[in-house]
Amino acid sequence: MKNSILIFSLTLFIASCNVNESIISDLKSLDSIVSKYVDNKSQALLLVRLEGDKGDVIYQYSDKNESLVPDHDINENTWFRIWSMSKIVTISITMDLVEDGFLKLDDPVSKYIPEFSDLKVAVANNGKPLTGYGQLLGNDKSENEDPCPIKLVEPKSEMTVLQLINHEAGFYYSTTGIECLDNGLNSKNLAYSKNSNELIQKLSELPLIDHPGNKHFYGLNTTVLGIVNERASGESLDDLVKNRITDPMNIRGLQYNKNHDTNLLPVFSGADSTIRLANDGELDIMGKYVPSYGIDNELFMGGEGMIGTADGYTDFLRMLLNHGELNGHRFLNESSVKELYAPHTQLDNDYGYNGYNLWVTSKLLKEKGFGDEGLWTGGGYEGTHFWIDPKRDFVGIIMTQMFEAPKAAHGRDNEIRGEVYRQIFKNEK
Repeated sequence: MKNSILIFSLTLFIASCNVNESIISDLKSLDSIVSKYVDNKSQALLLVRLEGDKGDVIYQYSDKNESLVPDHDINENTWFRIWSMSKIVTISITMDLVEDGFLKLDDPVSKYIPEFSDLKVAVANNGKPLTGYGQLLGNDKSENEDPCPIKLVEPKSEMTVLQLINHEAGFYYSTTGIECLDNGLNSKNLAYSKNSNELIQKLSELPLIDHPGNKHFYGLNTTVLGIVNERASGESLDDLVKNRITDPMNIRGLQYNKNHDTNLLPVFSGADSTIRLANDGELDIMGKYVPSYGIDNELFMGGEGMIGTADGYTDFLRMLLNHGELNGHRFLNESSVKELYAPHTQLDNDYGYNGYNLWVTSKLLKEKGFGDEGLWTGGGYEGTHFWIDPKRDFVGIIMTQMFEAPKAAHGRDNEIRGEVYRQIFKNEK
């Protein structure tokens, strides 16, 4: 199934035409790149959507493998598991709670989660931080580099809310390559927790991978941040999303639990070089269980647990693009949004820097033909990707459901985004 649309607002026809034509002028070229990844059997399905700051759909195209996805139409209303694209939603709520005086970024996390008062830090027997070991630095693992068995020490500093936002608090996924650490996390099966209190209890029994504030390390930090949001406000994260984001800004298609009629897509794996349905427990970044998404679910994982449609998530992105406002409702102050994309961590990376879990691209992306400098980007575990272009006032989203995409899909986002900007740069000359 192939579906391509190019929509212009009738009420703003002339203005919209000028904007849209400066972005996408060659539909067939972009369509063919998207379809290539379905035709070469490296993706079961794919949807690309570009949306202007006022909600005008600049481009949308979808394709799918009919034999793998026979029962789902792939369009702007299809529900996707968005995993780490939940993080920026949770961080945005944190910024809103800061504005309203519920918490401060320099607050100690133990103020809201006293169960963490006795957290320990795991180090190698020689006292070296685990984040300094070869397998975490991308080096070849040698017999002398295995830090297991580990020992536990007291943290050198107190964990803060800001460190959760910046992934400097010491939480991790079970993908560190340090077997004794990963096995300990997996044994807790965190996503199977009944609620946030049980999740916190399980995390309190695990060590941190480094001293808070010592090093950026991607992991469950935003999940813990979501629980800070809950305890600071007295509301569940699900209610915070509804009451502060989706209801007042009239966003449909971004939430935690499924509705009665929600039909989620299958989980596909490319780990064996060909696409197949993923095995139970294969998505194992925190044990054999994944977020349940069930109607009666009471565990809302701020780093991984949301579902969304392309239409719903692009609406949320447009709120950020519009510096905190959407559909006549101001959610965040402009100053808070600026903090989201301001440089905070990974400042020595040639490809850009990290804001508050928004990656901001450098000129190298343009030089390589993959996009432009200054894009705000992010993605999720099952292959979803987004970007915000503040120069041209539009957002882009690439949606799929694929765990460990086959080799033929590598470079997909760069090629698709690269074609968008090839056309943009050509039209801007």
